[in-house]
Amino acid sequence: MKTSHLLRILMIAISGFLFIQCTSDLEIPDPIAGPAGADGRDGVDGTDGVDGTASCVSCHSNATREPLLASWDVAKHNTGFVSFAAGRADCAQCHSEEGYIDYLNIGEVDTAGYTNPSRFNCTTCHDKHSTFDFENDGFDYALRNIEAVTLVIDEATVIDFGDASNNCITCHQPRNSYEIPSGTADYEITSKRFGPHHGPQSTMLEGIMGANIAGAEAYPGVGSATHRTGSSCVSCHMGESSDTSQGLHSWVPTDAACVACHPNGAPDEIAGFSQDMATLQALLEANNMFDVDGYYVPGTYSAKLAQAAWNYRTLLEDNSNGIHNPAYTRALLKNSIEALQE
Repeated sequence: MKTSHLLRILMIAISGFLFIQCTSDLEIPDPIAGPAGADGRDGVDGTDGVDGTASCVSCHSNATREPLLASWDVAKHNTGFVSFAAGRADCAQCHSEEGYIDYLNIGEVDTAGYTNPSRFNCTTCHDKHSTFDFENDGFDYALRNIEAVTLVIDEATVIDFGDASNNCITCHQPRNSYEIPSGTADYEITSKRFGPHHGPQSTMLEGIMGANIAGAEAYPGVGSATHRTGSSCVSCHMGESSDTSQGLHSWVPTDAACVACHPNGAPDEIAGFSQDMATLQALLEANNMFDVDGYYVPGTYSAKLAQAAWNYRTLLEDNSNGIHNPAYTRALLKNSIEALQE
């Protein structure tokens, strides 16, 4: 049985060898000719494809980076760093890199504060791209936030300025320390820092979060301001510029960004703003609302006084001289003055 099995294996091996020997001399016919295929969509014979790093180098190059860094050197986001505020839990969200990133990532800051807070820098606002298909998904500038923002003063209100400008809303909104005065009951001001505190730009642009005192001046529709519907934070404040003290990352609006829509020149303020602000300030001073340093005096005030005080601080802190939202600015100012002159 074993001998037969061995002979069978030898016969199979010899047959396979003979088959290979025989077929190695056969001529293989030419393939049947067919129509030429279309050029591939990723390239054409003899032509180089697109450089895979071209879209990266358009931003990540010294030529692009150097003007941005020069404009950053004069920006208040850089020069206005306040270390004591950056370390406090109540302030760190908008005054330190650690607080800002924690707030975006987990929705809150460290309640213990930050011992060695970092001042704002590139990585505060920029992290990594959410997509590299910029043509279809839009260019996100690797910003940490491009989504609509829920306000801290009212979680039922969401503002969406679109893509890059949404990153600004995270800080440029009223803090939630004080309730906006409303109704007719007396209101207690508990802090000399009463008001929206530095950041009501987004809500002023939207036309919300003022104390809407009834009066002769009508309030415009929410989100109806031309700077809201036809422009954005980025288009006004980050224009291209050869002067690095304007535009880019200085956030100082360029004349070119303004005259594109205002051919007669960039306005410094809306008509009558300074005069009306002075009038409102005088009315509040007459009611002993300010201390010698210009801060509010804590105490219990009538609803109209508290509302007018909130509006005054909102317009002051907005820091646009009414330009962000002229119609809403006029309504807040005129109606506050009217209420205190009755």
